[in-house]
Amino acid sequence: MNEVELKEKVIKAIKTVYDPEIPVDVYELGLIYEIKIFPVNNVYILMTLTSPSCPSAESIPVDIEKAVREIEGIAEVSVELTFDPPYEQDMMSEVAKLELGFM
Repeated sequence: MNEVELKEKVIKAIKTVYDPEIPVDVYELGLIYEIKIFPVNNVYILMTLTSPSCPSAESIPVDIEKAVREIEGIAEVSVELTFDPPYEQDMMSEVAKLELGFM
């Protein structure tokens, strides 16, 4: 499996994770800032939350890591949380905006 295919599988896995308060997956919400695939299928994910006081701050990164680890061939998964830049609703995909009634 090449890097592009692996990244697609990682995105698909991330899309199974939802913020419990919002009926849209974390990828479409725009919470994922960066996905990097390093040699030997090590995955690095840089993400944020809708707010620093998000009640799901503990569970969402763990859920993402678990979902990505289930992909066959993945060696290591690292999920880093950042609040720089701060999350804004503009970061949502059009799918998420439609789902939440912003469009």
